[in-house]
Amino acid sequence: MERYNLLLTQMLGHADSTQVAGLSRFFKTGPGQYGEGDKFLGIKVPVTRAVVKECWRDATWEDLEECIASEYHEVRLAALLTLVEVFKHRKTDRQACIEFYLAHAASINNWDLVDLSCYLLLGEWLLDKDRSLLYDLAKHGKTIWEQRIGIVSTMTFVRHGQLQDTFDIADILIDHRHDLIHKAVGWLLREAGKRDKAALEAYLAPRYRSMPRTMLRYAIEKFPEGERQQYLR
Repeated sequence: MERYNLLLTQMLGHADSTQVAGLSRFFKTGPGQYGEGDKFLGIKVPVTRAVVKECWRDATWEDLEECIASEYHEVRLAALLTLVEVFKHRKTDRQACIEFYLAHAASINNWDLVDLSCYLLLGEWLLDKDRSLLYDLAKHGKTIWEQRIGIVSTMTFVRHGQLQDTFDIADILIDHRHDLIHKAVGWLLREAGKRDKAALEAYLAPRYRSMPRTMLRYAIEKFPEGERQQYLR
């Protein structure tokens, strides 16, 4: 008997061809762009979340394997969001979730797939563990997405008032060439600064003149306008 994958079936049933072109442009799928070749069903994130909410309890590891390997962006996102739900609600499956996530890193290949999953999985998992994995991803990741996982996963630490890993991994990526890494690092620095502005200022003091402009703009976004202009000048 053919196996029935409820998660996949529900996602395919929500396809909306009128949204495909807009999503393809938004996620830069054209030749030479960072999402080149990715395919879309035309499903917006709130719809995907609603499907996951309905289906995650019934999803098997085989179902997730099939979804994470999909050519469709939204189906891969559904697999990742389902993994987050399993991780949150089934403590005995937490390690299996992390192993699955790392084993399928090649399928986590756009910024939203990274940002909506990594800190809720790797960040939470590593909260009370050695964090060298994130440093290794930032330094030696095979793709910009693996490198982005390295920095964005520290969001969980920041939310627990632990800022040093964000600053240390930012240093690994501070000379990176890609704008998507500049934005991610700047975003996490900004989040760290919201918890401890003095710590962010101390980090920026010897670096702000030479760091990528986009990274700096993101990092100081919440500063008073006068202070922002001082940094930008």
